[in-house]
Amino acid sequence: MADNRTLYDVLAVPPEADSDALRRAFRRRSKALHPDTTALPQEQAAREFQRLCEAYAQLSDPVQRRRYDAGLQATVSVAPVPSPDAASADSGWGSVGVRRPLSGGEWLSIVMLVAALLLCLLLGVGGAWLRGVELQVAPSWLQQEQTWDQLEPLSLRDDRPAAGPDPSESAFLALSRTLVGEPWGQPQR
Repeated sequence: MADNRTLYDVLAVPPEADSDALRRAFRRRSKALHPDTTALPQEQAAREFQRLCEAYAQLSDPVQRRRYDAGLQATVSVAPVPSPDAASADSGWGSVGVRRPLSGGEWLSIVMLVAALLLCLLLGVGGAWLRGVELQVAPSWLQQEQTWDQLEPLSLRDDRPAAGPDPSESAFLALSRTLVGEPWGQPQR
């Protein structure tokens, strides 16, 4: 089978694409054409992937790319450019963007992530249980002994003032009276 596509067609980039565009196109296409992840037959996928790798290797090297572009200019005649739809039909491009089933490695990684999550949960809850820590604790502000219903009735309280300064008095006033030498509760005359 003769493949008359250019290296730019293989990577699906225009000839004026820079190195970043080449790299992004190669990564996108390699994910779609890798033999382990594509829906194409194994032999065709291997051929397409090999062609893709060769195209990227040649176009990513600036010296080889200049030589290729010069040779391409010499051999290209004024011919109609094939449409991307025609090229995609025979090269497996039609499967790009189509959902595919998960591969075995992808399923394995999902199962390992779920197992790690469950193991962490088991270790956390099991460790707390072994130490005797309660798994659900009520906040301190919600406990029964701290509610207003349980407060001592006002009639049972001792209404005698506490020794020392009046708690409702400003700390600044108390300090100034102490510095001046004035006794508590006696205003200066």
